[in-house]
Order: sequence, then C-alpha cells, then structure tokens
Amino acid sequence: MSYVLDPKLAEQGRLNLEIAEKRMGALLEVRKNFIKTKPFAGLTIGMALHVTKETGILVRTLVAGGAKVAITGCNPLSTQDDIAAALAEEKDVLVWAYKGENREDYYKFLSAVIQQEPDITIDDGCDLVTEMHTKHPHLLPKMLGGCEETTTGILRLKSMVRDGALKIPMIAVNDNLTKHLMDNYYGTGQSTFDGVLRSTNMLIAGKTVVVLGYGSCGKGVAMRAKGMGAQVIVTEVDPFCALQAAMDGHRVMAMDEACALGDLFVTVTGNLHVIRMEHIEKMKDAAVLANSGHFDNEIDMATLERKASRKRRVRHYLDEYLLKSGRILYVAGEGRLVNLASAEGHPSEVMSLSFCGQALACEYLVKHRGSLKPEVITLPPEIDTYIAGLQLTAMGLRIDALTEEQKKYLGSWQEGT
Repeated sequence: MSYVLDPKLAEQGRLNLEIAEKRMGALLEVRKNFIKTKPFAGLTIGMALHVTKETGILVRTLVAGGAKVAITGCNPLSTQDDIAAALAEEKDVLVWAYKGENREDYYKFLSAVIQQEPDITIDDGCDLVTEMHTKHPHLLPKMLGGCEETTTGILRLKSMVRDGALKIPMIAVNDNLTKHLMDNYYGTGQSTFDGVLRSTNMLIAGKTVVVLGYGSCGKGVAMRAKGMGAQVIVTEVDPFCALQAAMDGHRVMAMDEACALGDLFVTVTGNLHVIRMEHIEKMKDAAVLANSGHFDNEIDMATLERKASRKRRVRHYLDEYLLKSGRILYVAGEGRLVNLASAEGHPSEVMSLSFCGQALACEYLVKHRGSLKPEVITLPPEIDTYIAGLQLTAMGLRIDALTEEQKKYLGSWQEGT
C-alpha cells in the first residue's frame, strides 16, 4: 500500500535512523513515557512532513504511543528515499514519498494520507490541512485537531481563521520557544549553508551574503554567514526586524540596492517573489541564489525560467542560467528548500526539540479532546520548559533551582528598594 522509490534502500535507511536516534535523546524520553501511557491507542495520525531520518524517529515515537501513522512528504525534494523505504517496512506505518515528486504525485500522496481518515494531522506548510478542508470536509468533525510545524503554515492557518474557514483546533508548534528559537535559528542557519556548500563548494569568507528576511530563520542564516567571514546585508519590510539586524552589526538596505552587491542571496521570508527579475537583472555575474523558506516561490523561478537564454544542471542540485545580458546566475536546490533539496535538513539534535513539541502537541489534543475551539493554539509554556529540561539532561547539563526564599521573593510585591 505504501509507495517509495526503491525498497532496497531500506537497510541504509535503518542505519541512518539508528544514527539519528543516538542524537535525539529528548525525544526518546518522550517515547519512554508514551510506551507506558499509550495516548494514541486506536488513533491514526496523518503526517505531511519532510521524510527524513529525524522525522522517522518522530514516527517511531508516535507508533510507540499506540498510533497508526500515514506519512507523505511536504516538499517535492525533501524526502530521503532510504528513510521512506525503511519506514515502509515498519509496523503500523504507511508511507507515500520519493525525492523529486511531480505535482500530480505530490497531491495524490496527500490524498492517500487523507484516505486513512486521520484523527490528528501533523503538517509542515499547511497543505495537508488545506486539502482536508477544501476537498474532504466530511472528515473534519471526527478529528481531534492538528499541529503545524512552520512559520509559513501558521500564516496560512491564521488566514483560515480570519476567513472563518478553519474547522478544527490547530496547535502552532512553530510558536514553541524550543522550536522557532532553536530549529529556525540554529537549524536553518547551519543546514542552509550545508545545502549551499554541497551545491556550490563556494568559499563564504570574504563574500557578500544577502539575507532576505530577519525572522528567526534569517537571524540564524546571517549569524552563520558572519561566522564564516562573510559581509552580511539584510533586507526587511518590518522596521523592528530591520533595526535588530542593524544592531547585530549587519548592513541593512532595500533589495533594489542590495541586489547589485551580493555574491550569495538567501531568502527566508515566507513570502513570494522577494527576488524578482528586476533584481536578478542587476546581479553580479556568477551570483548564487538559494531559498530556505518553505515554498519555492520566494525567488520568482517561473519568470527566470522563461526569460533565461539557457539553463543547465552543472553540479549537485545547482542550475546555471544564462541571462540575455550574457551574465551567468546559479540557483541551488531548484529554488526549493536548499537545506533539504541539496543536503539533509536540520541536524538531529535540533529536530529532537521540534519533534518533542509535535509529539507533546498530539498528546495535548488527546488530553483536551472536545474542549478546544477551531483556532490556532499555542501550547502552555510549561511544555516548553519540560522540553528544554529534557534536552539539557540529554546534553549532560545541570542548572540551578530556586530556593524557597527566592520563590517567595519572586512571588511577592511588598519588598522594594
């Protein structure tokens, strides 16, 4: 019933899952608890996530909690085929995914997950939930709710709330501190350059790197670029984020100025067409473009494809475009998530934090079934604190505890200067 590219890759997938598990101690602690409590007994969890080794450990954790899991990819280039093959062999798991999916298969696989009639969804980008609302609304009344992993997906969900379209409670896992201040910041920063370097092997030191967007992801990318010796330019539309970038020591300017200065451009905005032909036509010869936002529309790839005189694949997921001016432009990862198209995504350690959030969000939906409204929900802060504590333990770190005197002081108002 599953569909994967090559079942013979399963052995390599199992080895990669084994390595990931060694680095995801916090999530393994959640799994131990799930084995005892079985919160998902009798439930089906439908997932549209990047099918990576880290996601595989989340799948195993949910199955350990009693769930049946149906999973597909959330981006055509983000599936690791060996992991898909390995998961397809595991009990209570169905997989539809391969790297390089065409649009038809992408939506066919989403439909295959939906046909399992999930009680809970886990989404990365909101495509699964959108498909359920627009094409399978009859399944929504029986659902406990869903979880969303990304900034892009949360924006879409809030638009659904505004339009009165959202019919199930959705937990904004991306809003966890242990997600967006860890995964987005440390994970995106490192994995973006992993993808860029695998595609280009370019030297970052001495280059000018233009980071489009200075949210948590943009901050992480800019930090890594600066750490590797680049001069960093940030473009923004939000005054406060732009001010943060300036205070962090980066140059801040509009894209119509920055486009002529950059050697490498990285988009992390969650918005469309932040790099357009009007910018591309001013870029240096041999400039490199990469995207780390969820969708492939941050760079206007459709117009570039149409207006380029020639396109050819010159390296691992690196496409060369010849412009009519005679200049060359390179695009890494086909303008899709470069960290997954050209590399392997975020490291296991940081995904352990994000997936603790996903697993505990699913448990939260079970514990509060019937009492949650169809809105975007942020998990209580004590869950974030619990996840952070699990990770500290996994890292072998100890912290202090408040004394009774300190607790009393912090809870009082009478004592002053």
